[in-house]
Amino acid sequence: MTQADRARTFAALHHPGSPLVLYNCWDAGSGAAIAKGGAPALATGSWSVAAAQGYADGEALPLDTLLQIATRITATCDVPVSLDFEGGYAVDTDALRKNIAGVLAAGVIGINFEDRVVQGEGLHDINTQTARIAAIRAEADAHDVPLYINARTDLFLQSKPEDHGQHVEAAITRGKAYAEAGASGFFIPGLSDPEMIRTICAAVSLPVNAMCLDVTADVAPLAATGVSRISFGPAPYRAAMKALTEQAERLYQ
Repeated sequence: MTQADRARTFAALHHPGSPLVLYNCWDAGSGAAIAKGGAPALATGSWSVAAAQGYADGEALPLDTLLQIATRITATCDVPVSLDFEGGYAVDTDALRKNIAGVLAAGVIGINFEDRVVQGEGLHDINTQTARIAAIRAEADAHDVPLYINARTDLFLQSKPEDHGQHVEAAITRGKAYAEAGASGFFIPGLSDPEMIRTICAAVSLPVNAMCLDVTADVAPLAATGVSRISFGPAPYRAAMKALTEQAERLYQ
């Protein structure tokens, strides 16, 4: 398939109530192992990719290194690959478009793109973030690739669970604005309340992505909220490293 075909195939995997489940990888080896297990698509997690290379999350991993890792995953794994691209390694739209061109050159067909101010505080205002999403869409269109832009809001990650209810309407407002700007999906990490997730799914036209941090969890209850995508963020990496440490302990302790 062409890159555009892979992007369309990836988008078609998102179904409300019967979601695409993405067990996040961090390099070509982990991606290949997950694909071998039957995954129809792959997605990286920025925390895991950075940690695997000895970096902190938050765009501390050099962009060139990230793109090299992405290129190896797409070259090794014969399924669509989405890249957690954090804040795009740029705020300015011209610089952002240049970075997206690099992502597309790596063979990637989707990205997570967050609205928090990376290495700063708070969130970008809606007008700034929608302009950034529109710039990404324009660059993807220029390459004839229907890039799946999974627009992430950090409203819930940046607030306490007991305060999540007061951010639902703001999230819906952002989800609708991101859809108009050209986003393909809406990611709400940090939110776990089923009724709040259901409310967002009903109000936002985009396929909604929720995050599960328990690798042993039954995802059926989360799927029943109407989400179209469930991802695991850093949980697979943490589980794999825990298992590796335990195996080493049996040898050395």
